[in-house]
Amino acid sequence: MKRDLLEPGLADNPAMRADPLADAAIARILGPGRPGGPDADTLAALNREIARWQLNRDLDGWRASPGLPGEMGVALEEYVARARILPDWADADAIARAEQLFMDMSMASCTLLFCASLPQCYVLPDLAAVLHAAGELEQHTDYRVRATAAMIFPVMMRGGLTDPAGGGVAQAIKVRLIHAMIRHLVLRGDVAEALVAPRRLKPLLAKGKTMPQVLYAHGWDIDRVGLPCNQDELAYTLLTFNYVFLQGLRRLGLGLDADDEHAYMHAWNVLGHVLGIERALMTESMTEAQERFADAQARGRAQVKKSDPRPALAAALVATMRRYMPLRLFKPFPVLLTRHLIGKDASRDLGLEGRVSLLSRAVFVLLFGLVRAIDAVGRRLCAGFSISRLVTRIVGYQLTARLLMDETRPLKLPQALLGQVGDALQGWQLDAAAPRWMNALERRFTGRSAPAAADACATADASADEPAAAASQG
Repeated sequence: MKRDLLEPGLADNPAMRADPLADAAIARILGPGRPGGPDADTLAALNREIARWQLNRDLDGWRASPGLPGEMGVALEEYVARARILPDWADADAIARAEQLFMDMSMASCTLLFCASLPQCYVLPDLAAVLHAAGELEQHTDYRVRATAAMIFPVMMRGGLTDPAGGGVAQAIKVRLIHAMIRHLVLRGDVAEALVAPRRLKPLLAKGKTMPQVLYAHGWDIDRVGLPCNQDELAYTLLTFNYVFLQGLRRLGLGLDADDEHAYMHAWNVLGHVLGIERALMTESMTEAQERFADAQARGRAQVKKSDPRPALAAALVATMRRYMPLRLFKPFPVLLTRHLIGKDASRDLGLEGRVSLLSRAVFVLLFGLVRAIDAVGRRLCAGFSISRLVTRIVGYQLTARLLMDETRPLKLPQALLGQVGDALQGWQLDAAAPRWMNALERRFTGRSAPAAADACATADASADEPAAAASQG
């Protein structure tokens, strides 16, 4: 039976709204659902085209390659022309401040990505269901983590959203179109048609092992959970990268002041606009974000079915982090730190409560409490003193150097951006806010040699300007 989109509660429900701009472009490119599954040649041509979106300046007057099938060229050109525009409320100064904050946090930023933002992404069962269906996280965890980093670094590096030489906008509109492609494949056709006549799609036997084929075969209950990758879920995901990041800093005793938190949230809201997230679903303060985040998780928990994919996804993520920790002493740190950062409820959702021995848990709790107490006293004597920052930098270095910056498999980024990321990570070798002895201790635990300029830069009375200088060198 047909359903009127003006039916009370339907149009007002963000779970029943997706991304009209990107969805329309994909509908024109992929066409109606096909009994045999997605057209592999069309998908290959689409992937080749979006691979050309590398730097922001590449989007200026972008034109599709000649000879593309159907309406693909026109659809992509119209999509790029509209998707690349920043909102009129974007504040360039606030964005620049957020970029600086991310760089100042350096290796700690990566720790929060691995141990807070990514785990919280998988708390919503329907977000987890798509990844589980494609086996993308359990079987290809490294790829998933590296793909996330390949968007975050271009966005948060200097000029990522505002400079033609940056790459944040180019990477974001690529991700936005991929979200639309996932929706089209899961719904086996146009999103708009699925809304007019919702149906419960039964799982099919996948005829291949590629991700598009598996997604096409995956069932979906629109009436129960809304559209895949809907506005509700996209807004939640945005919160995992601004609110969860800032909350993590607070829980580590490294919280920012209110103006800096606002600037950081604003930069990610601008990115959210580029990703197709509705402005009304964005938050402006930590208090508002906390309420929205808790509400989204509560509604997600109410939808959990017996076949819960979340523990398997979390186990794969934790196993990957453990694999890249070099010393037995540090092996339990990722899961313990994750549990501390995301809280008891989310840890229970992800099945993380029983993955570490009781003794290890007790030692971690005692040590963390001791660290916070020592930090409180130490900062009175030395402004840059922070054992909490030191530990998170050590963990972040191991994960970043071994998982993200492996020279044998570099991040899938344009060469110019890859070089910028490498330079930034080199700048992160030294914590300019810390005393000399803390930098030496960090090098001892990470196995790094002392940078040539380390002794000149890392002084016990490091000034407030030094973190900015270190980041600018990156």
